[in-house]
Amino acid sequence: MKKIGLILLVVLLASFKPITKDIEGKINWVTIEEALELQKKEPRKIIMDVYTNWCGPCKMLDKNTFGNKDVANYVNKNYYAVKFNAEGNDKVTFKDKSFSNPNFDPAKVNRRNSPHEFARFLKVRAYPTMVFLDENANLIYPITGYLKPQQLELYLKMFKTDKHKDMDTQEKFNEYYKAFKPTFKE
Repeated sequence: MKKIGLILLVVLLASFKPITKDIEGKINWVTIEEALELQKKEPRKIIMDVYTNWCGPCKMLDKNTFGNKDVANYVNKNYYAVKFNAEGNDKVTFKDKSFSNPNFDPAKVNRRNSPHEFARFLKVRAYPTMVFLDENANLIYPITGYLKPQQLELYLKMFKTDKHKDMDTQEKFNEYYKAFKPTFKE
C-alpha cells in the first residue's frame, strides 16, 4: 500500500510543470522599479504601457496587440515590459525621484481620475501611450494611440536595433517605414 501511495505521489508531482514568470505568448509585465533592477543585471530597453482603467483603446491594445503571441514573445526576449496606470495610486520611484498621485479619488477608480505625477513626468498626454526607454532608462520616444501588432512591430524592432538614432528627418523615417517587412501575425 505504501508503494502504491509513493508511486501515485511521484506521478502526481511529475505531472505538474514548474511555475515560471515567462509564459510563452504572454507578456511578463513588471513594475518600473523591477525593470530598473533587471537592467542592472541584464541591460535591455523598456517598453511601458501607460494606460487608464476607463480607456477603451487601452483595453483593445492589451487584448489584440499585447495579447498577440508574436508581440509577447518578442517583447519578453528583447525588452522589460512595464504596465503603468496613469491615473492609479501606486507610488513610483524612478531615478531617485518619488512620484505619487496626491489627488487620486478612490471613488473614481474606473472613471477619469487625477493624472499620476509619473505620467506627467513622462509627458504622457493621451492614452494609451507606449513609452520606450533605453538601457539606461532614458526616454527614447513615446508612441501614442492604439497600434495593431504589425504597427507596433515596426517600433519594437526600430528601437531594439537603435535604427531610430539614424533617423534625424521625416524622410529617413519614411524610408525605413516603406522598407520595413513585418513578420508578426495580426
